[in-house]
Amino acid sequence: MAKPPVCKIMDYGKFKYEAKKKANEAKKKQTIVKLKEVKFRPKTEEHDYNFKVKAIREFLGEGNKARVTVMFRGREITHREIGQAILNRISTELKEVAVVEQTARLEGRLLFMILAPNPRWLQKQQSAQGASAQQPAAASAAPRPAPAPAASAGSAAPRPPAPARPSGPPPPQNGASRGPAAPSPAVQRAEAPKS
Repeated sequence: MAKPPVCKIMDYGKFKYEAKKKANEAKKKQTIVKLKEVKFRPKTEEHDYNFKVKAIREFLGEGNKARVTVMFRGREITHREIGQAILNRISTELKEVAVVEQTARLEGRLLFMILAPNPRWLQKQQSAQGASAQQPAAASAAPRPAPAPAASAGSAAPRPPAPARPSGPPPPQNGASRGPAAPSPAVQRAEAPKS
């Protein structure tokens, strides 16, 4: 401690303002990881399965976690091994993309596991996106060729003639004045002579 003690006189309002600004900047830089759920059934068909696995892959690509759930209804619960096989198949298909954060667990009629994005794969994805974002920026920064100098007004090429318009009255607008309309079938039946 210094002798005599040294203190700094400061504006408390300014200090609070700057602290709030720093907190907001830190909040902007942080990423919030969400847990997204995808539900399967033991009887989920191949196309639906592929579509849902693709959705899981997208969730993981965004940096979110995915909760994969297999729902059992009625007597399906007696065949838990089918749900276990589905979750094992998903984990093997997404092996390079995801890490199993929580293994398959049964809670009531729901069998679920939680997948987290593989950090190495996520880093590759982000670096690839960064590189692709820089290429268009570099292309737009490249110099463009100058346009050809305009010719003098007297030597400009003549414009082609406009297409000829038909002579006569203009066509009717919105169905007006088309002539007598044909009677409807109901009117024709009413006017038909009875024999």
